[in-house]
Amino acid sequence: MAKMSGRENVLQFLKFTAFSISAGLVQVLTFTLFEQLFKLPYWPSYLTALIASVVFNFTVNRRFTFKSTNNIPKAMMQLAIYYLIFTPLSTWWGDALVSIGWNDYLVLGGTMVINFITEFLVNRLVIYRNSMNTRVEAVAHTR
Repeated sequence: MAKMSGRENVLQFLKFTAFSISAGLVQVLTFTLFEQLFKLPYWPSYLTALIASVVFNFTVNRRFTFKSTNNIPKAMMQLAIYYLIFTPLSTWWGDALVSIGWNDYLVLGGTMVINFITEFLVNRLVIYRNSMNTRVEAVAHTR
């Protein structure tokens, strides 16, 4: 992998941010659906929304942000390890904060910011560290 320029690093971060915002929308909409419509407590609503968001975010960031040909099962396993740590902790602190009176959406928003920062670092420094920009786009040949 060739060293990325400062501009390429900024562009990569902006792409990750844009896709994370869209994954955040998936998460908030799913959370709202489960908490408001199905009347589930915080933790199952949060957990379901987090899973939907992670699947979406992994898919688009692998292809468009990190442009990686990295082994998909390996990359998913590495991300799963991150989430094996993050998910119980964030579910615990989220449920604890809500139970002492914090607003559900304030807790969700703060947790999403922590998730955004830590997941970017895990993707950039661990999962795609040696495989960024290895995916070659198919070029259409015209006559």
